[in-house]
Amino acid sequence: MSDTIKKINQTEVSCELGDITRQQVDAIVNAANSSLMGGGGVDGAIHRAGGPTILQDCKKIRETRGQCAPGDAVITRAGNLQARYVIHTVGPIWHGGQSREAETLHSAYRTSLNLAAEACCNTIAFPSISTGAYGYPVELAAQVALSAVADFCKDIDTLKQVRFVLFDRTTLDAYKSALSTIEV
Repeated sequence: MSDTIKKINQTEVSCELGDITRQQVDAIVNAANSSLMGGGGVDGAIHRAGGPTILQDCKKIRETRGQCAPGDAVITRAGNLQARYVIHTVGPIWHGGQSREAETLHSAYRTSLNLAAEACCNTIAFPSISTGAYGYPVELAAQVALSAVADFCKDIDTLKQVRFVLFDRTTLDAYKSALSTIEV
């Protein structure tokens, strides 16, 4: 296998350069904000590409359970996207690493994976959560992300593919490096 793909239990984990809104997977993960009302970066791109269905579903979730806390996730329909679902997760804002950021980021990935498994998803695509406007250093975030995915895949074998779809070469290189350190 190449340095961008690793098999963990029954799951193929991969890293690639691309546009997450164009992925043909069961679930796309959105790096959302707590309001679930859309925003910039990946969040805005997913809401724009998916159309009004996503925002309608997010509004219903807000009405019943309020905002989405950092480390938590919710699932909606995918609207116009080529996926079945969008899993909206809120990562931590980076405060230097002393405010439980790694634990919160790990939880964001784990909770997203749990929702995907509950929805009988076989394939899921993640962006790099919290590394944009939230300021989490990419190299550290990649280690947490791949560790969370590896832990999940070692325990649960329902997912066939976990794909990290990254928007620039620097981020891709950080995720490829983190993937290479994962023991199977």
